This record gives sequence, C-alpha cells and structure tokens, in this order.
Amino acid sequence: MSSISETLEANVREIVIDRPKVRNAFDEATYHALAEALERAQNDPQTRVVFLRGAGEHFCAGQDLSEMAAPKQEGGVIGFERLLDALVALDVPVVTAVRGSAVGLGTTMLLHTDVNLIGDDAKFRCPFVPLGVVPEAGSSALLVARLGYAKTAEFLFTGRVMSPEEAVAAGLGVAVLPADQVVAHAREVARRIAEGPPNSLRLTKRLLRDGERDAIAAARAREVEAFRVQLGSPENLEAIRAFFDKRKPRFD
Repeated sequence: MSSISETLEANVREIVIDRPKVRNAFDEATYHALAEALERAQNDPQTRVVFLRGAGEHFCAGQDLSEMAAPKQEGGVIGFERLLDALVALDVPVVTAVRGSAVGLGTTMLLHTDVNLIGDDAKFRCPFVPLGVVPEAGSSALLVARLGYAKTAEFLFTGRVMSPEEAVAAGLGVAVLPADQVVAHAREVARRIAEGPPNSLRLTKRLLRDGERDAIAAARAREVEAFRVQLGSPENLEAIRAFFDKRKPRFD
C-alpha cells in the first residue's frame, strides 16, 4: 500500500501523506512517493494547483525516527533530497491544510509551499538540535528571512513548539482556522485558484520564487554537508535512544 494517495479533480491534484498511524512521518519510501507525485504535478498540464495535506488529524511528524535510529545510510539523504528538489522546482501553486503535528519537515516544507491554512490545533516544531542533527530544506536561511536571526536561533536551539498564531505572524501561514474546518477551507481555496489561467499561475509562482532559489541551493548544500557529519553520530544516536527510552539525553 502506497504511503501517498492522489486524486485529480477540477484541475486540483490532491496529495495526501497517508501514514496516520505514525502521524504521517516520512520513511524512505514516502520521500520518494511524494517526490514522484510532485514530479507528476509539474509535468501534467491538467494540474493547475496541488493541495497537500496529511491523513487524519496530523499534517506530518517529520522523519520516522525508527529509520533514523539505524546506522548512517546514504539512502536516507538521497530520498529526502529528491523530495526537496521536486518541491523547489515545482511551478504549480501548492495549497496546504495543516493540522496537529507539523514537526521537522512538516514545518520546513511549508517554507516551499504557497498558501498554508493552519488549524488551531497545529503544533510546529523543528527539533533538529535536540535530535543531534542540523536544520534542513534550506530552513537555516529561509527561517532567518522570515523570523529574523534572533527568533530563528531561539526556535531552533531549543526545539520548542511554535503556536498557530505565531506561525501565521512569522509568514508560515495565511490564517488560523478551526481544526475541523481547515481541510475543507483549504480545498476550496485550491479550487478557486485552479479556476485561474494556468500559464499565469505558473509564471507568477516562478517570479515569486526565483529570487530565493540560489540562496536555497546554497543553504541546502551547507546543511547536507553538516547533516552527513551528524547523522549517525554519537550525539544523534544518544538523542534517538533517549527519545525511545522516554528519558533526557546525556551529551557528555
């Protein structure tokens, strides 16, 4: 069974991250499956808008830590980077509905999507440092551009939860809505956008995004280099063991 489901209706490609038992966390297969779905959207003239959401009550809990607990593997970076390549290259507008957990990639991918509607139950968190790794998806540059240096440093160093209201104020979303209404509202926004002229939509998104693509590429290159150092390191493995043991990690 695929971890990603898709439908295409009225020029809206609805893509669902479908691993609700793990709050839609990503394993290697899911990285590739979502990348493939976004690549299809990019190359399909019938797709004018992508509507992205998570199955059930959560958007995305980021990396599946049970995979990260394994010894360092190149494949874990390759699948993730393929997904980011597809997301950054996508000229189709992306509307999201964000409920519940938005952890790690569940937060940082919103820096690359376009119209993010936020449920009032959403919790944003980037626990890269607490997990003994580093920021990803160009977030080391994009979060600073949106939040400023001081707020970004505090958010990333502590790994704390960001509220829906704070996320909207920071430019990660456009509005906070009741959790039980956000999916329907976001789907309607996607349909409304899809009624527009397709070439104008794609060109406008390209104009909005092209100015930051060089900065994103440079930030991602730095992040990948640092991530390779930390993935599977003693700090990373201790943080993951502590997570599963439900204890405070010990970094000697």
